Amino acid sequence: MTDTERASSGPPGCAGRHMRTPPSDAEAAAVLAAWAASEQGITLDATYLDLSGADLSGADLGSALLCPSTAHGIVLRDVDLYRANLGWSDLTGAVLIGACLVKAELTETVLRDADLTGADLGSADLYEVDARGACFAGARLDGASLLGATLLEGADLRRAGVARTSFDVVLDESTRLQGLHGSVYGPACVVDGDARRELAGLALELWLAERGAAVEVLNSPADTTTYYVRVGYGASRGDPAGVVRRRRAGAVVRDEVFTRNLRWEPTEYLRRYELGHNDQDHVEITPAEADAFVRRVTRKLGSGDPRADT
Repeated sequence: MTDTERASSGPPGCAGRHMRTPPSDAEAAAVLAAWAASEQGITLDATYLDLSGADLSGADLGSALLCPSTAHGIVLRDVDLYRANLGWSDLTGAVLIGACLVKAELTETVLRDADLTGADLGSADLYEVDARGACFAGARLDGASLLGATLLEGADLRRAGVARTSFDVVLDESTRLQGLHGSVYGPACVVDGDARRELAGLALELWLAERGAAVEVLNSPADTTTYYVRVGYGASRGDPAGVVRRRRAGAVVRDEVFTRNLRWEPTEYLRRYELGHNDQDHVEITPAEADAFVRRVTRKLGSGDPRADT
């Protein structure tokens, strides 16, 4: 989101300068009251204050300074925190449902058990954030940086969206990943008891897929992918019946087909062929040919052309 886009289409309900419930700390309450009574355009500076217990739902906190601050249980539902600085703050148990945190600074912020359901964290910096038990269900993390983020103790990323997101995070079996979708850069650290192991490329992608995610790891080694087109029965290399790819990471192999859903999805085609259960032939093609097929299918399906191949 650009500054112009924010000015013209900011999140609903984020234009106010009001305080629904003041924090219990008198100094913090006075600062917030003065800010709420000030003219529009005055940026909130809550540096080193204790905002615990405050409810600022619907407020415009764009570019606010809360670094560092203590804000246990603060309610920031639908708040605009565009480019706000919350770095090194303690937001344990905070409620940030539907909040706009686009380009926000959250370096080493504590978000333990915080609720960020449906929040927009596009291009936010979450370097080494402590998000144990935090909920990011349905959140948008496009372009966010989660380098060193801790996502343990049931941290919830169900149905969250990622697009070219830095995902050098710490995960374990309790991390909820069903429906997480999009693309990330690894590697990630997986904790199993006292043991830790780093997963990158296809190995990370498969680990996530086994737990219900549909995420492509973008920095997989380029030389591990081989593309094929299905030919025969009237189909040819120039007009194939579909394109499949095989990706390898050591002993790990993943086969995928580009489908009418306009994405790569798992397929048993190559394995069935190797076992003699599928007699439709295929030939290897170059990555450029595969890209051309994907673009052609995407263009045809986007235009509603029923002749699109899958």
